[in-house]
Amino acid sequence: MKAEDDLLLTPTDSDRTWHFDLVPAVLLRPRATLAHITANPRPTWRTPLLLLMLVAAGNAVVAGTIKAAAAAAGEITFPPGFEYYTPEQQAQFQQAATATNNTTFNYLLPALGAVFGVIVVWFLIGWLMHLIQTLLGGRGTSRASLNIAAWSSLPLIVRYIVQIVVMLTSDQMIAGAGLSGFAPTGEGIGNALLGGMLSYIDIYLVWQIVLLYIGLRLSSQLPRAKGWLTVLLTVVIVLALRALPAAILAQFGGLTVIQPFF
Repeated sequence: MKAEDDLLLTPTDSDRTWHFDLVPAVLLRPRATLAHITANPRPTWRTPLLLLMLVAAGNAVVAGTIKAAAAAAGEITFPPGFEYYTPEQQAQFQQAATATNNTTFNYLLPALGAVFGVIVVWFLIGWLMHLIQTLLGGRGTSRASLNIAAWSSLPLIVRYIVQIVVMLTSDQMIAGAGLSGFAPTGEGIGNALLGGMLSYIDIYLVWQIVLLYIGLRLSSQLPRAKGWLTVLLTVVIVLALRALPAAILAQFGGLTVIQPFF
């Protein structure tokens, strides 16, 4: 084990821009590799973020391909109670659905949204984790928190790859992601928010949480209880912020103008 750790700590590591060699090491030997990453005085978040953005955009493109094929076959997902719409509302919905069946809405906007989402979530996790651990007496730097937030997201790359493979082999969208099946039924923004949060909870998120905790303990020297509190508070807040836009849009789901867009 000592020899493996020495291989990670090469003198030129801190001067490199890209660290693709650390990707499998983080997944296979997380403690030793994250200790090396947190000891690096330079930002090392570019490598995992680039990989995550690429697979997130690829996931969005594959999903867009399935949506475009379904639309071309005349398969339109109608909202609940569509049969009770007036003829004008039904025509408006179908016209909007046809108008959004193009390259921009099927591929470009979803891919850009996925890339933007990766950047925002990474920054939120790093910033919140640094803020909370500082309030609890941690001594980690903001740069270390951002590095840890980026490298701990590697399990999400595995999640995206699995989803891409499933969609390509089944020609169907991913339904019931995470623990969304346990979401409470009924209307209201609270139920929609909880359902959105549960859709992100799976084994890959648990894997990410474990990596966040290991990196935080190494960089901040917080005790175990405060370390877990910091990580769990960070994750819960970020999950709520991620689910909030969809929960708000769900409250306007009855508007025929916006339904085809979401």
